[in-house]
Amino acid sequence: MNKFLYILFFFSCWLPAIKAQTKVDTSKNETSNHFQVTVISQSHAGFPVSYAGRNSLADSTELGASSITATLFFGKKLWKNAAFYFNPEVAGGAGLSYSVGVAGALNGETYRIGDPEPKTSVARAFFQQNIPLRNTTYEEVEDDVNQVKDSRPTSRITISVGKFAISDFYDKNDYSHDPRNQFFNWSLMSNGAWDYPANTKGYTFGFVVEWIKPTWAIRFSSVAVPRMANQSAMEYSLAHVHSESIELEKSWAIHQHAGTARFLFTNTCSRAPAYKEGIKAVANNDSHLLNVFTGTEEGKTFTGTKFGLGFSGNQELTNEIGLFTRAGWNDGKHASWAFTEIDQTVSAGLSVKGTKWNRKDDVCGIAGVINGISKDHRAFLAAGGNGFIMGDGALNYGTEKIIETYYNIKLTKTLNLTFDYQLVSNPGFNKDRKGPVHVLGVRGHVAF
Repeated sequence: MNKFLYILFFFSCWLPAIKAQTKVDTSKNETSNHFQVTVISQSHAGFPVSYAGRNSLADSTELGASSITATLFFGKKLWKNAAFYFNPEVAGGAGLSYSVGVAGALNGETYRIGDPEPKTSVARAFFQQNIPLRNTTYEEVEDDVNQVKDSRPTSRITISVGKFAISDFYDKNDYSHDPRNQFFNWSLMSNGAWDYPANTKGYTFGFVVEWIKPTWAIRFSSVAVPRMANQSAMEYSLAHVHSESIELEKSWAIHQHAGTARFLFTNTCSRAPAYKEGIKAVANNDSHLLNVFTGTEEGKTFTGTKFGLGFSGNQELTNEIGLFTRAGWNDGKHASWAFTEIDQTVSAGLSVKGTKWNRKDDVCGIAGVINGISKDHRAFLAAGGNGFIMGDGALNYGTEKIIETYYNIKLTKTLNLTFDYQLVSNPGFNKDRKGPVHVLGVRGHVAF
């Protein structure tokens, strides 16, 4: 058992004492205190390949690639309808093959972690103000992660400003969004074709404005973009580098079973070079430009633009079963810059509660996802180019196909244990390395 599992064991054993020490008087609804720690360990079997490159998934057996995140969620009510949230976080570990070689990478808790040693950082620090709209009613919201217990207007404008994950607000899905409790895979926790702006740990800074009504919402944001591909340093320039998103959300109920659809429109301006320039750089051995693609040097121009579309939908079928689906597309002309190297994606799956077998708090899920890349992106990889995740040295293109299933067991009120299996065909979009790859994982999650 590796050291990260020992850490999880420590927190689960000492949880009652930790809770007693951190218990806060919420009688005045002014504060919120929560904590989580998640440990994931994965292994995959070997598989035959014709060749390997800089960013290939290891074709030999990998055992016990592990990650850990531990987060404190503090919230403080400032005045009526306003609060400040602060989340210090410790993150460390490494994914299988350091999270390269599979565009729909295998562990959503390691997609931003490079150094395997756990390090402390500020994940979120943002201010939020709700502005009631005319004739609104109010709903009681309970104390939760980044939510102070309060009476909240059901018709409101919500403004959030500071540091956060843009995925906190967009592309949500009731059954496929949280790698700490649901599917592990990147392209199931988020829309893989949305190269959403974030630093290496998944966070950015900027603002989000939401117009929220009881059955629909519209949100708009403008946030910072990394200076280099998949790196920590961010820049924000209204003239050159920025990312905007708009999402339309509609909810409903069919025979008292809730459903939601979300339509996402995104546009990002960055230093990302065009794939056509990358093909020339490979031919001319232009090391500077090739290093810009891999995130090891800073681009000199601000010509990178990427427009994308996304859809996310979920529908409760019964009290125990939920259905979800996603689809995404981006124009695929410029280098992937922050999330992953996917230009088209479609996924669907089911989530089932364990009520029928007398385990009402257990959840199992199964899903499939198909990922693809643009014509320019294919040509760049086929020429021997590398991104920050993809690059086998050559490419016999085929869509990347992934099936994932998990079973999440609620052991105690605060401790969950999950077993996970993923089957990957054509990792890195390469039929010469088609696999299939069999990936086993286990996850421990403590939260209160």
